[in-house]
Amino acid sequence: MKRVFNYSLLLGLFAIVMLSACNDDQSYADRLNEERNAVNAYLANHRVVMSIPEDSVFEVGENAPFYRIDVDGNVYMQVLNAGDKVNDKAKTGEPIYFRYSRYNLSTWYADGTWTVYSGNETSMDAMSCTFNYADYTLPSSSQWGYGLQFPLLFLGVECEVNLIIKSQYGFTNEISYVTPFFYHVRYFHSQI
Repeated sequence: MKRVFNYSLLLGLFAIVMLSACNDDQSYADRLNEERNAVNAYLANHRVVMSIPEDSVFEVGENAPFYRIDVDGNVYMQVLNAGDKVNDKAKTGEPIYFRYSRYNLSTWYADGTWTVYSGNETSMDAMSCTFNYADYTLPSSSQWGYGLQFPLLFLGVECEVNLIIKSQYGFTNEISYVTPFFYHVRYFHSQI
């Protein structure tokens, strides 16, 4: 009787494994491909410069190109206002406040929906968000991912940018979702 029970248990486990293998869920590689396709589809409608200008002089404004910030193409930046790049650079550990809106590029790519996914830009009742520049040891800084801090490597603190950030450089608690986002971000020295 014991052999029959173990055999039945084994067949039941095998059936569960086979059913889960037939699941329609996407693999991680499939999600990465979808993320890349969504970003490429968005960028296809804009000028893209594949590197940072050597003199760090960016075109500025709504018609400025998107600059690829990292060599792997995880972050693209369109400069709307460069701030004072000479006299107002962020210092390591300095608290930087920001307001943002972000839009899910995967949703836009799938069905053309372009709505605010999250952010605090449109409500002055909402608190400004903050991170300590270039200090990823603090959870309050690392939670936002690397992508939101990249513009401050090149621009003054009081800048305004549009960003495309792939999941690997986005919010740390959302990396596994493999969702790219379009961000509109304004940075400040103090909370507004």
